[in-house]
Amino acid sequence: MTTATRPRAALCVALDGSDRDWILEGARLLAREVGWFKLGLEAFSAHGPRLVDEVSQHGLPVFLDLKLHDIPVTVRRAMANCAASGASMVTVHAAGGRAMLEAAKEGADAGPGPGPRVVAVTVLTSLDAAALGELGLDPHPEELVLRWARLAAHCGLDGVVASAREAPGLRAACGPDLLIVTPGIRPRWHGADDQSRTVSPGDAMAAGADILVVGRPITRAAAPVDAARRIVAEMAAALRD
Repeated sequence: MTTATRPRAALCVALDGSDRDWILEGARLLAREVGWFKLGLEAFSAHGPRLVDEVSQHGLPVFLDLKLHDIPVTVRRAMANCAASGASMVTVHAAGGRAMLEAAKEGADAGPGPGPRVVAVTVLTSLDAAALGELGLDPHPEELVLRWARLAAHCGLDGVVASAREAPGLRAACGPDLLIVTPGIRPRWHGADDQSRTVSPGDAMAAGADILVVGRPITRAAAPVDAARRIVAEMAAALRD
């Protein structure tokens, strides 16, 4: 998949919240402005698989970001359930290791039809080198991202979730077919919130990211549609340049 010439298709809005009405209203409002909707742990834990179907009724694919991380048999079964929900892409955590990643892919492909894309979360964009050190992880974030991305690719996963800062290195290490999904996107007119390794939408596109995940700069804006259009315009300008 490439979205390099289609900025709107590359923009995924994160509907991160617990209020079902707020989530569905956001999906209705933004369905013509973006290419994906993301549902994360907060929304899914409040409303379950039915919410995936309800959001997808607005005509866009749903990215189910649950970061599955457990023993292989549990992840395989959970991934099969995620596939049955109608999600088009689901996350697992690369830190679960080879057997778990392979089990996730098996679960995604277990149904009768095409399964969702499976992407591995590498290093959370809220973590920096100091935070990794506290966890006993020695490599610099970029080194750890590359190590886990190579593992995910070897296990047959479709892509990775990483900061756009790592996108050029990921392309060089894993090739053109790896799907690179980038959270931590913050326009320069919005603060960093709780993210540590942020990148602007334009810089993310220029770096080679495939899908940009943006939440609060759009969903908590006074005018969410205008904010989404402003981000798409910045993405398009970066590609023209």
